Amino acid sequence: MFKVKGINHIALVCRDMKETVQFYSGVLGMPLVKTVQLPDGGQHFFFDCGGGAAVAFFWWKDGPPAAPGIASVKSFPYESKTAVGSMNHIAFDMEESELEAAVDKLEAAGIPHTHAVVNHDDSQMGVAQEMHEGVFVRSVYFTDPNGIMMEFAAYTKEFTPEDVRHEPATVDA
Repeated sequence: MFKVKGINHIALVCRDMKETVQFYSGVLGMPLVKTVQLPDGGQHFFFDCGGGAAVAFFWWKDGPPAAPGIASVKSFPYESKTAVGSMNHIAFDMEESELEAAVDKLEAAGIPHTHAVVNHDDSQMGVAQEMHEGVFVRSVYFTDPNGIMMEFAAYTKEFTPEDVRHEPATVDA
């Protein structure tokens, strides 16, 4: 077995590195910890997102344009499917007690977001209006300047073997 300790970094692509630095460092408060000038004229910057993990971005002047609904979420929660091989979203761990303040901070910064904390449960819809004992994670969703969907997430319970109760789907079925 491999001895993986957690996420080291996730590498994404941005449309404007300066705008990305302003968002991740200025709005989210993630320190810029490493910058690399690539031989092809591009850049690769790393932001400390806590717990020893980083969010990294590539930028190229001639990079392909964004492809909402293909390589990124088009409109959460209504059109949230993305293509095979794409990154749907990244979730940053947060204390549950900080979620309401996160909504307020995103609002104050003018960042598009869910205007309430989302309670995820095992109901048919997967979400509940009110907090109850079946809610397993609470989330706030937002997008960065590149249209990348982000989530602040707080687990509300520890998972047990009973939480694994679905057979994996296959296209051959």
